[in-house]
Amino acid sequence: MSDRYARTRRDPGPATVAAFQVRGRFLTALALRIDTERADGPFYAQLDEQLHKSPQLFLGAPIVLDFVNAPSFADPNIIRDLVDNLRQRDLRVFGVQNAAGVGPSTLQSLGLIALPTGREAPLARDADPAPAADAVAPDAPPVVENKVIRSPIRSGQMVVAERGDLTIIGSVASGAELVAAGNIHVYGALRGRAMAGCHGNEDAHIFCQSLNAELVAIAGLYQTSETLEDAARQRCTHIYLDNEKLCMEVIA
Repeated sequence: MSDRYARTRRDPGPATVAAFQVRGRFLTALALRIDTERADGPFYAQLDEQLHKSPQLFLGAPIVLDFVNAPSFADPNIIRDLVDNLRQRDLRVFGVQNAAGVGPSTLQSLGLIALPTGREAPLARDADPAPAADAVAPDAPPVVENKVIRSPIRSGQMVVAERGDLTIIGSVASGAELVAAGNIHVYGALRGRAMAGCHGNEDAHIFCQSLNAELVAIAGLYQTSETLEDAARQRCTHIYLDNEKLCMEVIA
């Protein structure tokens, strides 16, 4: 056997590396529901006042336009004018809901996509995935993966616990974001956004030592800084749902 043939037999062929992966991701978006028949001067005056009062709430947040109460916005030209005005205010509009009569091609020309209403679900798996060595039996309980962060959360950071509770040992700065499938515990001041029960778990809770949040939400029901109960501000607070109402209980 020649040396050349021996080297060819031993040398591995070139490895094939996938050029991309498809991964599920959480996307925390704000829904801007339009409750008027036209976007005129009074509409933008109210919007500008809201942006002035709570700039951090909208900072960098993806925004969905909801036209459930505004059937007159079925005209693409009206939607285009609205979107242009919102983007001039640095609002990152990317999708719409309940836009009856507006087709996908029209939305695409506006740089928008149509989104379904209701709570979101994790990215679905293939219909017949290949069996994995560590696959969980179909009747097994869901995997719970709690996450504990032992440091403050800075502005612009996003921390996600996809399958369990999230505990922050430290403060959460304005502009930071917490998302958890289960409960959220903050052993410090909560100034950013906290969203518990992100998969629709209405039994989730939020606990913090000092409440001054931009937004708190459980299973999609939320309150912003303007509507937080005054008695709970800067107090140790427990937040939970009761009959689809967000409740705030001062602990100490």
